[in-house]
Formats: sequence, C-alpha cells, structure tokens
Amino acid sequence: MTETSTTDHLAPHAGQGRDTGGIRLPWAFIVLVALLAAGRFLLAPYLTAPALQTWATVFVAVCVQALPFLVFGVALSAAITAFVPASFWTRALPRRTYAAVPVAGVAGAVLPGCECASVPVASGLMARGVAPPAALAFLLASPAINPVVLVATAVAFPDDPAMVVARFGASLTVAVLAGWIWARFGRAAWLPTPRRPVTHGQGRWSAFLDGMRHDLMHAGGFLVVGALAAATLNVSIPRAWLTAVAGVPVVSVLVLAFLAVLLSICSEADAFVAASLTTFSPTAKLAFLVVGPMVDLKLIALQAGTFGRAFAWRFAPLTLALAIGVSFVAGWALL
Repeated sequence: MTETSTTDHLAPHAGQGRDTGGIRLPWAFIVLVALLAAGRFLLAPYLTAPALQTWATVFVAVCVQALPFLVFGVALSAAITAFVPASFWTRALPRRTYAAVPVAGVAGAVLPGCECASVPVASGLMARGVAPPAALAFLLASPAINPVVLVATAVAFPDDPAMVVARFGASLTVAVLAGWIWARFGRAAWLPTPRRPVTHGQGRWSAFLDGMRHDLMHAGGFLVVGALAAATLNVSIPRAWLTAVAGVPVVSVLVLAFLAVLLSICSEADAFVAASLTTFSPTAKLAFLVVGPMVDLKLIALQAGTFGRAFAWRFAPLTLALAIGVSFVAGWALL
C-alpha cells in the first residue's frame, strides 16, 4: 500500500508563503512555553485544593516533559522533508511493503525520542514517499525500543534484566504486526498522505524553517489538549481502585494497560513509574511499558491532529489490542 506525494492542498497561494519582514518566529508557542514554566509557581498560592494542585502539576509536567521531544521530532521531520531526497527512501527500504515494515520498525531503535517526536517524523517519512505501514511501524517502535528507553528500563529494574528483553521484543512485535495489519486492511481514505507546504523558489533552509514552524504550531495545540485530558483523569482515578485489582491476574494487566493510556507518561520515564507499582505482577508492569509509548491520550491527540480523526480512531484501538495481547504472551514466556 503505497502513496504518491502530491501538491499540498493547504499550501499558501503565490505571495502568501513568506513574511515580508523575514522569518516569522512562532511567538505564540514561545509564550505558551514560558507560561507553562512560570505558571506552576505563579498560580501555586491560589491552588489550595489538593486535587487542583495535583491537576496543575500533572498538566505542566506532561507539557514541559513532552515539549523538548516534540520540538526534536518536528525539527527532524522538517529536515527529512527539506534535505533528504525522496529517492533515498526508495533505496534505503525494501520495495515490498511487507518487507519494509520490519526494517522500519528496527530503524526505530536509533532515534532517542519519545512518542511526541515519532508522530511528526512518521509524517515526514510518509510525505517523502515511505509506505504508510512502514512509517507507522517506525512511529510505534521508535519511542519504545530506542537506547535511552532501554537503558532507563534497565536502571528501573536492576534485578530483572528479563524486563528489558521482554519490553524490546514485545514492543517491536506490536509495531511490526500493526504495520502488517494496516498494510492488509488499511484504506487510503483513512490515512491521506501528509503534505508539506509548497516550496517552489525556496532554499533548503527556508523550506526547513517553514516546515518546522508549520508542524510545531499544528502539533503543539494537540499536545496541550492531550495533557489537559491526562491531568483530569490522573486526579479522578482513586488509588484504592488500583490496590484492589492488583491481585487479579488478567484484570491487573488490563488496568495497568488503560492506566498507561490515561497517565500519558513519557517513555523515558515510564519504567520508574512501573517499578514503583510493587503490588502488580511483572506481566502487568510489562503491559504498562508496552502500551504507554504506543497509545496514550497526548499521542492519540497528536495522531488525530496530524493524520486525521478517521485514522486515530482506528489505529489507536488496533495498537492497544495488539499491545495487551503481546504483553500477555511475552510476560508468560519471559517473566
């Protein structure tokens, strides 16, 4: 299932793609970052209710934690679009989509970023002619099996090296299976090929800056929406519920899987949270680690904003079901 790149229907008309005063900075986004960093301290005296304080802390933490990786992913995506010729990808990946999917999944191991970075990078890959199933395999694998995440997992579970192996194997398996299933059953109408603004007459650096600004402003708003939802659900789930279900094998796995979706913790930090859940089984913790980088609220919001709601509402449930099922199998076999 391949897509061909066409002219962006949202591209600016002639004379509208540039600022007459030079490169326009994303001032609104810069102001948002400053407010997120300062708001926790400026508003803290007025947030007297414990739940409200927790909500503010979680919201700011999710946004501030994710922003650097989002910026990194946007910059990498713009660089791919501006500097890497489309012919490179046809040479680097196998021609057959089913063969390209596992190759792209393994390639995710070299990108040290979280899920916020993987969405714009996958979008840039599709825009440069990479088959959507292969780009989706990269999107899922990159935040789950990169070296930073695996080292963090090893540190969080110093006496359980099997957890690192299980996380790597289960996450890569989910990424490849999701890519293959999308190649077989996906429809072009569900995932239109992402476009980039027309860059006729622009230099590469100008195209890079325009593409980065476009993606950053577009994805940043959906990140905030996902953080709002994650913070609200974080303070509304009673901790007593988690303790009550920790001893029920199947239910505990499902609970931690859905908890990973709701909490939206960055993949570089989720292993330490999983290790702190001492009442849960290793398989349940593995499900938390596999699901989180692939399906969480901010990631769903970013996918919906980047690829469309028709894609997000199909791909997120598919990924969640695969992640839970593979976690059960990997936990039984390795843990």
